[in-house]
Formats: sequence, structure tokens, C-alpha cells
Amino acid sequence: MHPATSPTAGTPAEPSHRTLAPRRRFLRGLVAAVVAAPLLFGAAACGDDSDAGDGKVKLSIFWWGGENRAKLTEDALALYTKKNPNVTFEKTWQANQGYFDKLATLTAGGNPPDLFQIDDNYLSEYAERSTVLDLNSYSDSGKLDVSKFPKSLLEYGVVDGKLAGVASGENTQGLVYNKTLLTRNGLPEPTTGMSWEEHIAWAEQVTKKTKVPGTQDPSADYKAFWVWLRQQGKDLYKGKDLGFDEADVTRWFELWKGARERGATPTPDVIHEGNASDVTKQLVVTGKAATSWVWVNQMPDLKKNTKDELGVVAYPGDPSGQWARAAMYWSVFKGSKNRDVAVDVINFLANDPEAVALLGTDRGLPSNLDLRAKVSETATDPAMKQSIQVETELAQKFGQAAQVPIKGHSKVKSELVKAAENVQYGRITPAEAAAQYVAACKSAIV
Repeated sequence: MHPATSPTAGTPAEPSHRTLAPRRRFLRGLVAAVVAAPLLFGAAACGDDSDAGDGKVKLSIFWWGGENRAKLTEDALALYTKKNPNVTFEKTWQANQGYFDKLATLTAGGNPPDLFQIDDNYLSEYAERSTVLDLNSYSDSGKLDVSKFPKSLLEYGVVDGKLAGVASGENTQGLVYNKTLLTRNGLPEPTTGMSWEEHIAWAEQVTKKTKVPGTQDPSADYKAFWVWLRQQGKDLYKGKDLGFDEADVTRWFELWKGARERGATPTPDVIHEGNASDVTKQLVVTGKAATSWVWVNQMPDLKKNTKDELGVVAYPGDPSGQWARAAMYWSVFKGSKNRDVAVDVINFLANDPEAVALLGTDRGLPSNLDLRAKVSETATDPAMKQSIQVETELAQKFGQAAQVPIKGHSKVKSELVKAAENVQYGRITPAEAAAQYVAACKSAIV
């Protein structure tokens, strides 16, 4: 119903640290309203045609993404209706920006969708407020078949013991590098398992030989910080609190301060460009760095924007620091009168061979491992095949799933950018930035 205006189809665009605070307060107020009037929402939920005597159901469904995702999703839903003629869909989709504002507005206004797309920025917040349906009983009964899911991928949808969302696909962190540049200059490719110091030393040599900075500075990238923390025996979160302290953040910032001083990374203005750009303009494809820190499933989008051959490996350090991350989830509104049908649609999108083939890897690599293998066999896009291959290899080395991020996660991410860039530009020391960052994070998660 709402055509997207943005070509991107990944995680919703992250608002800047300058606009996030009022937006967070806005969202909290809207989502809090759900708790205040649960009975109203249960009665007014969209798609309650199940009360009709003819047994027909109109299920409301809401997601974000670009036009390509919309077409793929609509094709898969049409296939569901073909196989289940009594079920039709009220489909709403929009561009990334503003999606969660709209979802909160719909929910607080008593007109929530039965089924909606969500990500790990907000899953805990919606689950803790009892906005989403606990899907454990459906998985226990077999009505929602998650038996072919990697264990850690399934666990990454659990909040306080409740299955709050089902992964629409799997993803993990990926270090993408310009293979053409390295080959042309007789340089070795990075490898999975190299230490962080080894990666920085490798990047320093790339800079010296090619005059292209060897690696984007990821000190502002929460994905890299999170993996590094897990390799130190820490985590981004521990229960309802942070899993790290000022000393950890200081060490992280000092690591990359040293890398910048050695010339392993670009200059601060170019680093900022990489921090602020979407996946299509990452430094590895604009030629301003030999590597970028992204998600593995973004390889096809990156490849579309460069003529060079790209490679991808795990982030540096022990690869068990990485895990099967849900690219995004499907969740069901707790008050929906069509909850059983909504769960059946999730089950269909995850486990029907035709539906999974239609959707491909748009929302991450298929969660069902058997069907993922079939998609890999039939994929014609080399970058997509490469993404699946790398993810499959890394899956053998994944560690235990991280807990789903807690309330305030978006602010934790954006404040890291602010703190890291203050260090990158030399405005404050790593220790000063770490103190400011931890204080901002503690405020965000209260």
C-alpha cells in the first residue's frame, strides 16, 4: 500500500545522535500506551475478519524495505493465499526511515498489524511490554516448525524466556575486502582467525604498498566492538545492564588510535564518510579503503557498486565471538484475533520450499538449513552464493548466541559513533570518550 522511496532494504536507517533522544522518548511514550490499554487493542486489532461467519480471514501485515523486497514478499503472500484461499492480506510497507515510528503509532493507536517485521533494536522493548505474542507454545506443538533452524539463531529471538520473534533469515558480521586490489599488488588476503593486531599490521602493509588505506576504522562500529568484547570474555549486554565498562571501551579506542597513527586506516574525514554512508557507498567499493565492516548478506549490494572482485572473511580474532544473528524477525501482535493464522504464515515463509525460493536471501540467509542449501544450489548471483558459502562455513565456528539487545540499544549504537569520532578527530582522549560513552549508555538503558 505504501511504496518505498528508498532503494535500501536492510536495517532501518539509524537516526543521528542529535535526533535520537526525542525520537526515543516519542517511541517509549507510544509503546508504553500499549500497556495502558491492552483490552482496547485486542478488540480493535487489524484484520479481525475471523469473526465473520464465512471463515474468511484478512490478515494485516507490515514490513519495511525497498520495492524489490515488496515484490518478493507480495509474491510469497500470494502463494500462501493460493494454498489457503480463505486467507487474504492487508499489506502495508514503507521505506526504512520512520518505520518504527509508524509501528509504534499503529500499536498505541489501537490499530496494530497482526504480523509485522521487527529487528533486534526493538524486539526486547516490544516483548517486555507484552506487545508481541510468545511463540513458544506454537514451536512446542509443532505448529511453528523451527527444527531446521540453527540453535543460536532461534535463541536470538528469545526475550526473558519468551520466543518474541522468529528470524526471517540469518546473518553475521563480515570483513569485506578488495580482492582485485590485493592481487594486483601481490598482497595476501586477510584470513578468518587472524588476530586484531595481525589485521592492523596487514592493513598497514596494504596502505604502504597501494596508497589505499588498508582498513576502515571500525571503532565507531558496534558490530566490531561487540565481537571484540565477546572475544575478551565480555558482551555488549549482561541481563538488563551493560556487559562492559570504561576500561574495555578505552582499550578499544586505543587499539584503533594506534592503527590510525600507523597509517592502517583512512583519515578522520574519510572514516566519518564510511560511518555515515549506507552499504552501497562503503569505503571498500568507493576505493577509499581496502576493507569494510559489514554484514555478510550485504555482499550482493556491495558487489553491484564496484567492478572489482570482493572477498569476505570473519571479523578478526576468534570466530566463535560471532553468532547466528537474525537479520530481522517476524512477530505477532499479542492481541490479534488472527494469531493462529499469523503464526502459520510465519511457518510458511520459513519452511515452504516455494516461498523460501521466492524470498531468496533478501531478509538474510534462509533460517531453515535444508532449504538454505537448496537456495545455494540454485542461486545465480555469484555474490549471493558467496554470502551463503561464507555464512555456512562460519556457522561451524559460531559461539553461543548473544542475548537480544535490551531497551536503549539504538542509543548505545549511535553514542558509540559520537564517542569514537571524538577520539578520531583528536577532540578528547580515549579514556575521556569511554567515560562519556558509558555514561550515555547507562542513561539510555534505564
